[in-house]
Amino acid sequence: MSLNETHDPELKSWVDSANLDGADFPIQNLPLAVFRLRVSDESFRGGVAIGDQVLDLARLAEAKAFDSEINELLQLCADSSLNAFMARGAAASSALRLALSSALREGSDLQDRLQPCLIAQDLVEYSLPCRIGDYTDFYTSVNHATNVGKLFRPDNPLLPNYKWVPIGYHGRASSIGVSGQEIHRPLGQTKAPDADSPSFGPCQRLDYETEVGIYIGAGNELGERIAIDDAENHVFGYCIFNDWSARDIQAWEYQPLGPFLSKSFASTVSPWIVTSEALLPYRSEWSRAADDPQPLAYLDSEQNRSQGAIDLKLQTYLHSAKMRADGDAPHLLGESNFSQSYWSVAQMVTHHTVNGCNLQAGDFFGSGTQSGTGDDELGSMLEITQGGKQALELPNGEIRKFLIDGDCIIMSAYCEKPGAARIGFGSASATILPVS
Repeated sequence: MSLNETHDPELKSWVDSANLDGADFPIQNLPLAVFRLRVSDESFRGGVAIGDQVLDLARLAEAKAFDSEINELLQLCADSSLNAFMARGAAASSALRLALSSALREGSDLQDRLQPCLIAQDLVEYSLPCRIGDYTDFYTSVNHATNVGKLFRPDNPLLPNYKWVPIGYHGRASSIGVSGQEIHRPLGQTKAPDADSPSFGPCQRLDYETEVGIYIGAGNELGERIAIDDAENHVFGYCIFNDWSARDIQAWEYQPLGPFLSKSFASTVSPWIVTSEALLPYRSEWSRAADDPQPLAYLDSEQNRSQGAIDLKLQTYLHSAKMRADGDAPHLLGESNFSQSYWSVAQMVTHHTVNGCNLQAGDFFGSGTQSGTGDDELGSMLEITQGGKQALELPNGEIRKFLIDGDCIIMSAYCEKPGAARIGFGSASATILPVS
């Protein structure tokens, strides 16, 4: 993939809302989701965001406004999941992106054909954009890993393998849900440090994790390894990801095999997949400190070092039940940047397949909690409150050590810099309900 006419920051759309300053979905973005009219019995189908509208790709396929090659791709997007389209790979995604970009530009001859295919985003609801077959959660933020390690191992916060290998574990794909969901507080076993035996009950240390979600497009055959310079061709796109965590349940269960019920009860994704191609203007250098271990040969390349990072800004807000009742705005808990990730996405893909593991279209990676170096750049309550030792006072006087019932966590993300169009991700939100 390389920069092309679809990235031109001067492009404007005949959809006026796409041209507004600060818009998440200008013509240079064109992310995909699966949607239908809210509170209807319509079938879910693929759509593309343009301004405050959704371009209905099923209706567009019926309109036959494009040549047979593009119309075939639109037919794939008319399904209730995007897996078949994602499996076609980067070339197909790029071809459809170019066709839609051309058709949505000011002065397009196809405006009259596309206009009836637009639906206001305010009128729709979303489903997961694809069937997620497998989910792997990585641990790529060295700042987060260090912060958490200090809570439990002050003298040795990072384990010896952290700077040598992209750490990850296989999570539960079936409990990943789309933004807007309501999550019941989980139950599980916990054990107080001074107790002789564990107890069973509601989680008392419920937490969020600010992450980037990564969708796999074209997969690989079992036994086939993906080289690092080919890895990006297997990444379809990105979303915002909140990988909820029950810290007290996790503390008791995670040894020796890692988290289980503490992580499988819920995860939340934003509805829109921002394609890898849309983010090309925001690629930046990936580097490793000179005094750190350098990546082994299979995880290293000139291409990865020159453009392996993504300048993606992440923000997390808390909107409590009291704030909502009083009409108060959500409170910003932290903001960080994915460019600080210790491991790149290409390195994640390459390491995942180096043993011959086969990835499939729709497989999902979590980046792991993304935290910066400052106190205002933390990606979890665990870090903000130092494991519950330091309470957080909200602007309205409420106090939090961890999340309580009624709290709504809202995450947003965007790319922005001079000389390029702003690329937004929308938001991922979910509200905590009491134990069911």
